[in-house]
Amino acid sequence: MPLLTVLASASLLAATASDSVPRAVPSGPFVAPVALAVPFRAPVDTTKRARKAVTYSDGYYKRLAIHKTLSWAMLPLFAASYLSGDQLLDKGDDAPDWAQSVHPIAATGSAVLFGANAFTGGWSLWEGRKDPNGRTRRLLHSALFMVATGGFAYAGSIADQAEENGVMRERHRNVAVASMSASTVSWLIMLIGN
Repeated sequence: MPLLTVLASASLLAATASDSVPRAVPSGPFVAPVALAVPFRAPVDTTKRARKAVTYSDGYYKRLAIHKTLSWAMLPLFAASYLSGDQLLDKGDDAPDWAQSVHPIAATGSAVLFGANAFTGGWSLWEGRKDPNGRTRRLLHSALFMVATGGFAYAGSIADQAEENGVMRERHRNVAVASMSASTVSWLIMLIGN
């Protein structure tokens, strides 16, 4: 007899409904129905799946080393851009020569650095897409970095107008400072997380 039929019969015998017909109590030893033990099996949706091993290529680690090295160059470039840009904003054409020469170099250096880090970081993010370890941190870092990159691109696109117009000059600085802030937070997320 199949196990399911035995279980169903045993449960029906154990839980008969009371009716109005009195029954005689049997004399002698009483044998209670015994439930058959079935091993507990958790529902399929609650069992944890084993994590798959994620293997990274040698190129991943080379790109990661380049990405980390370039990220350390970011803060000095930001400082040079901010200090020289502040002089240009305050004094305009009367700004010191060092500020007028340093600002475009620092801004161009930041653009090159961001381009290289976007390339190395994006490729590494793609290669690590199946790795669940630290995924939220990596995605947040990438999103903030892309926001900062977009901000720097916009600040660079209005740089010529900023030389002529005070309103655009303020906008250029505000967008650049916001982008520096987003990028620094993005960098700190990875620095502290590791």
